[in-house]
Amino acid sequence: MSNVLRSVVTGVGGFLPDRIVTNDDLAKIVDTSDEWIRERTGIRQRRQAPDGTPVSDLAVEAARRALDAAGRSPEDVDLIVVATTTPDLTFPATAAIVQRKLGAPVGVAFDVQAVCSGFVYALSVADGFVARGRAKCALVIGAEVMTRLMDWNDRGTCVLFGDGAGAVVVEPRAGQGITSDRGLLGFALRADGTKQDLLYVDGGVSTNRQTGYLRMQGNQVFRHAVVNISEAVTAAAADAGIEVSSVDWFIPHQANQRILEGVAKRLGIDEHKVISTVAEHANTSAASIPLALDQGIRDGRIKPGQLLLMEAMGGGLTWGACVVRL
Repeated sequence: MSNVLRSVVTGVGGFLPDRIVTNDDLAKIVDTSDEWIRERTGIRQRRQAPDGTPVSDLAVEAARRALDAAGRSPEDVDLIVVATTTPDLTFPATAAIVQRKLGAPVGVAFDVQAVCSGFVYALSVADGFVARGRAKCALVIGAEVMTRLMDWNDRGTCVLFGDGAGAVVVEPRAGQGITSDRGLLGFALRADGTKQDLLYVDGGVSTNRQTGYLRMQGNQVFRHAVVNISEAVTAAAADAGIEVSSVDWFIPHQANQRILEGVAKRLGIDEHKVISTVAEHANTSAASIPLALDQGIRDGRIKPGQLLLMEAMGGGLTWGACVVRL
């Protein structure tokens, strides 16, 4: 095989706000219980950013940790892609704000909006820059303050989400164009706008000038999630030239433990290969995959050279999957 340029993940970092909100805490403000939430979602607690803290602050903390892990500094960064559905401002892009706060030099900075699928989408976008030699040190960040979108009278949604950020550094490395190469090996991205009413926010600048609240038809989302994600995972594996059974770790979007288990079962993935962190920080939308990746690396389960399979589904509906060799 001839040499090819690969986009390689060289550093990972995660950040969660200090404040922990337990299921019992929520039971004091909405008609729910710890047992009800755990049974249906697997969630035990979530994190909540302090009032007045913008999502860019969370993104910067995760980015600094990822850069440290990669042995890089903000001065090395020439591309920042932030996946978020809870930006600081309508504009400029949160990525530009992160660039300023990090002290990174003039480069490319923009946001990607695909809700919970945002991190997988953003990785694919960054791969288009890095693998074509148009970026030398990219930061891909998933960052959210989802608690700001909650209707605290809606027990079906407010118990599901939390705040957090995760980031990876992506750099070019020479490969041979084979599956043993390190790097981003395969993608499958999907969207179906006809399913908008299943998961959306009922506000927007050009609609009603309001932020709005998150609305969801949970049972329908669950049904579409298991089927659609499984298809995308299979397609991403085919794009990478690998078998799903060959992956070392399955790192799904941390939305609901039942969805995680349903997808893994449908794909024939051993439950011991599934990285699950949803119990500890709930659904952090675009931040959930990099947060789970960071946790798996820090606790020693995920090691260099291993084959990882990531997937997500979010509002839109959007969904997608990615195969990475760390």
